[in-house]
Amino acid sequence: MTWPKGEGARPGAASGSLLIRGGLVIDPSQNLEARRDVLIEGGKIRALVKPSAEKTRVTPAVRKPGSSRLDSGLRRNDEIDASGCWVVPGLIDMHVHAREPGGEAAETLATAAQAAAAGGFTTILAMPNTEPALDNPALLELLKAKAEKDACVNVLFAAAATLGRQGQRLSDIARLAAAGAKALTDDGRAVQDAALARRAMEWAADCGLVFIEHCEDESLSRGGLAHEGPAALKKGLGMTPWAAETSIVLRDIALAELTGCRLHLAHVSARQSVQALAWAKERGLLVSGEVTPHHLALCEDDVPGQDANFKINPPLRGKEDRDALAAALQDGTLDAVATDHAPHAEQAKAAGWDAAPPGVIGLETAAGVILTRLVHRGKLSKKRFVESLSASPAKLLGLKSKGSLKPGMDADAAVIAPAKLWTVPSTFVSKSRNSPFAGARLKGQVRFTLVGGRVVHAL
Repeated sequence: MTWPKGEGARPGAASGSLLIRGGLVIDPSQNLEARRDVLIEGGKIRALVKPSAEKTRVTPAVRKPGSSRLDSGLRRNDEIDASGCWVVPGLIDMHVHAREPGGEAAETLATAAQAAAAGGFTTILAMPNTEPALDNPALLELLKAKAEKDACVNVLFAAAATLGRQGQRLSDIARLAAAGAKALTDDGRAVQDAALARRAMEWAADCGLVFIEHCEDESLSRGGLAHEGPAALKKGLGMTPWAAETSIVLRDIALAELTGCRLHLAHVSARQSVQALAWAKERGLLVSGEVTPHHLALCEDDVPGQDANFKINPPLRGKEDRDALAAALQDGTLDAVATDHAPHAEQAKAAGWDAAPPGVIGLETAAGVILTRLVHRGKLSKKRFVESLSASPAKLLGLKSKGSLKPGMDADAAVIAPAKLWTVPSTFVSKSRNSPFAGARLKGQVRFTLVGGRVVHAL
C-alpha cells in the first residue's frame, strides 16, 4: 500500500470503515498485548477481533484532482496491513511549541501538526510562549479556530499563567479556562515569585486546570544552559546546577499541597528532582512529571563542543541523571514522555552556543529514539512505552475519549514498525531542523497515524 509521505487530512470522524489487520495491539488501558484486527467505523473504535485467516485486501488511497492531501474520506472497507507492526493508541504530546503566532518562520500550527502526525502523535498540547503570549481568551479562540482549520491532528492549548509570561500579574485564568484552555503555564520560565505561583495554583485548582511548571530558579541558573560540571567547564559553556531545577520542584510540591492544585513538572532532568517527585507521590499529592526523549537518550558527554543543536533548557545532565530518568519512567515515578518540541529557524541556531536560543525538535524522532535507546535495550517495557505516550497524558489532561483502543473511543491510533531501521534525515516535516538526532540510526518507525479514523500520515 503506497500512501503520500508526510501528507495529512483534517481530523474528524471518517464516514466509512477501516480495518487495521494483523498487528500486535498494545493497549495498557485494557492490559492488552495480543494480535487483533482493529475495526474502525464513523471515527470510533468499533471492535477488536482475533485475526482471521482471510488474506488481507488493501485498497490504495485516492486523491482529489489537484489536491495534495489524502481524499477527505477513506473508501468503505479499506484495510491497512499491520503485519509485523504494533498498533497502539494515538500518541499524545503534552509539551509542544507550535510557535504561532509570532514564530511562523520556525513552525506553524499546520506544520507542527504534520510533524506530530509523522511521529505517531494524534493530539498535542501547544505551549503559550508565543508572540504575543497566549494570555487572553480572544487569542485562544482565534488559535483554536485556526487549528481546527489547518491542523491534521488534535491541537489543545495551554494558557499563560501571567500576563505576557512576565511573572508580574496573573492572566484572566477563569475566562481562559472557560474558553477551553487545558492547562496553565508560563512555560520557558518558572513563576519566580512564590506568592504569585501560589495564587496561580489556587486559580488552576478552582478552574480544574493542570498547572505545568518549567522548574528553574533563575537566580541559580543565571542563563547557563549546560549542566554544571567538568564536561561543560572543559568546553567553556555557561553552566547551571541541578539545584536550579530541584529547588523549584520542591517549592511547587509544597504549594501543590497547600492549594490542592494538580501540578505537572515539565521536562524533568535531574535525579534529585525525580527523588522529590517520588516523595510527593508517596504522600498522595496530585503531582506528576514528564521526561523528554533527549534527556532519556543523551547526557552531557554527548554534547559535541559548542553545537547549538544540543543547547536545551533544562540542559543535558550527567549519566547518573539520564539513567535515573529511565528507571523512573519504567517504575511510573515519571508519568509521561513529552517531546518539548522547540523549533528554531536555522539561522537562529547558527548564531553559536552563546547567542542561539535553547531547544530542539522532537516530534518526528520521539518513538524511534525511545524504542532504540530504551525498549530494545530492555530498559523500558512495551507497555510503559505505550502508556507513557498515550494513556498517561490522556489521563493527566482529562481526555476521556483518547489514550485507548477500547470500543467507543476516538479512532486515534498509530501503527509502528518496531524493527524498522532508518536514518534520521537532515530535513524534517517540521519547518525547522534543530535536532540532536540528525544522522542517527534508529530502530523503530511510525508507518501510519490515524486521527478520528482518517489516515493523516503514512510511509
